[in-house]
Amino acid sequence: MSEGPVRRPAVAGFFYPSDKASLLKAIEDCFKHALGPGKLPHLNRQGPRRILGLVCPHAGYMYSGPVAAHAYYALANDGLFDTAVILGPNHQGLGSVIATVDSGYWETPLGKVPVDADLAKRIVKLSGIVDIDESAHLYEHSIEVQLPFLQYIYGSDFRFVPICMLMQDLNSSMILGKALAQALEGKNAVIIASTDFSHYEPHEVAKRKDTEAIKCILRLNPEALYETVMNMNISMCGVAPVMTMLVATKILGASAAYLLKYATSGDVTGDFSQVVGYGALSIMK
Repeated sequence: MSEGPVRRPAVAGFFYPSDKASLLKAIEDCFKHALGPGKLPHLNRQGPRRILGLVCPHAGYMYSGPVAAHAYYALANDGLFDTAVILGPNHQGLGSVIATVDSGYWETPLGKVPVDADLAKRIVKLSGIVDIDESAHLYEHSIEVQLPFLQYIYGSDFRFVPICMLMQDLNSSMILGKALAQALEGKNAVIIASTDFSHYEPHEVAKRKDTEAIKCILRLNPEALYETVMNMNISMCGVAPVMTMLVATKILGASAAYLLKYATSGDVTGDFSQVVGYGALSIMK
């Protein structure tokens, strides 16, 4: 596993523990948390593989990990996949506006995950709007924090394609979503859209706004989601990753979406004055 460049973890020791034993415990604590599923996942190797997409939060595990655990609990029960395309917002403002990598591995304290180079190259070619640019990923956490959850369940038995999106408009999301659907046709893949919902609003305000955004996701309607986020001024950082995932999964045969869990940082900390909203959803065929 030494071929190709290795991206070292940028937020280990900040968003999640930097040593293997502590990280495994932190992930298990997320699953067993009162806001989590309440039990550890078991990989169902004969699962039906109906999940085409997930919405998953990306804050520190202490805050959003229990909500994220609901998404990964559902995925474990759904069975084995070959590749995960993980779409995340670009918080750092570095690099190309939509960026992937097409070689190497990403490392976490749980080991190395190989990039699906062929799929990444195909997405770049089909979309015409994605660049190969490692710099966009250097310090970004939104994609990185999903990997330890996947490694906990699947070990090293999967590949992934990271796509970091600074562009948050509907048009780019439509183009990329259609290209993703074309690239993933016939493949056993899952598209994970990494996002948090409202940022630094009172709990009740965040919950009210986020409920409206979630309704659009449950209707599998990316256009309505964009309109709602804009009109209600919802500070949802990953609206483009979610819209892209919705566009792609609808083409790939999605028929329903389910809210697995919604909570805010206030539910964790007890401080409801300024919260961040977290949602876990599954999109099914």
